[in-house]
Amino acid sequence: MSTSPLSANPASDGSRAQLIAFAVMVAVLLIAPIWVYPIFMMKVMCFALFACAFNLLIGFGGLLSFGHAMFLGSAGYVSAWCAKSLGLTPELSILAGTLAATLVAIVSGLLAIRRQGIYFAMITLALAQMIFFFCLQAPFTGGEDGIQAVPRGKLFGLIDLTSNTAMYGLVLVIFLGAFLLIWRIVHSPFGQVLKAVRENEARAISLGYDTDRYKLFAFILSGTLSGLAGATKALVFQLASLTDVHWTMSGEVVLMTLVGGLGTLFGPVVGAAVIISMQNYLAQFGAWVTVIQGVIFVICVLAFRRGIIGEIAHAIRKPL
Repeated sequence: MSTSPLSANPASDGSRAQLIAFAVMVAVLLIAPIWVYPIFMMKVMCFALFACAFNLLIGFGGLLSFGHAMFLGSAGYVSAWCAKSLGLTPELSILAGTLAATLVAIVSGLLAIRRQGIYFAMITLALAQMIFFFCLQAPFTGGEDGIQAVPRGKLFGLIDLTSNTAMYGLVLVIFLGAFLLIWRIVHSPFGQVLKAVRENEARAISLGYDTDRYKLFAFILSGTLSGLAGATKALVFQLASLTDVHWTMSGEVVLMTLVGGLGTLFGPVVGAAVIISMQNYLAQFGAWVTVIQGVIFVICVLAFRRGIIGEIAHAIRKPL
């Protein structure tokens, strides 16, 4: 009996499903501002990019970082300072913030990457706390007040980003471009080696791979994309504050990734949307929002450990 091409090639099915999911995501992001406040959607996209960058490290590289806020926050401060104090255009300010995060990622990666497990996580946390106290004390950061009234400026000197519609278009392009880059990285030979290191590092070493180099590169990529999210967010909200560099922000991105689905492409996007929606619509409960998030996290870990997208994908693969 002949076999259909689709059933003969499971990878084809997976790619087709991912393309459909990507098309749905793009469609939702394009029409969402009709019903949802654009600023809220831009916040979702910035944190979705942050979560996707973090997922690249933990979901595909197996490295748990407790200090990823240092990339988000440091890029935000540099981007905001460049836009307000130096008068740089939005694209140059975002580029400067992203490069600053890359530099932080290189330095911190060289210090932390040779450690594993909880030791790696604790080193990243310690480095993030150093960045936090630097941002608190440095004169150009504004201390506890942060950098406020950051001008959005004109993109390439032509497009006025004071319009939320124009700003939304820029954030959408940045998010989709970064998401496609992560997609390409995951499906590249580098991504396959990274997964092999995650599954069995000793075996990868025995096959001749320099695992430390692969992990360092993944760490730098993750930090750079996190910085891109932070630099963009600073212009969206016209603010760079200590909130983005605080250790609780590192905890939030872990929560977003786990709720959406660790090691999935679209899970962090869904997870970010869920957590940001909770913070926005449950703000009336004040500090209880954190408690509610903790309850959801416990339920997620106990009831559906694969996360929202992970459980959906697992259910689809089950035979009917």
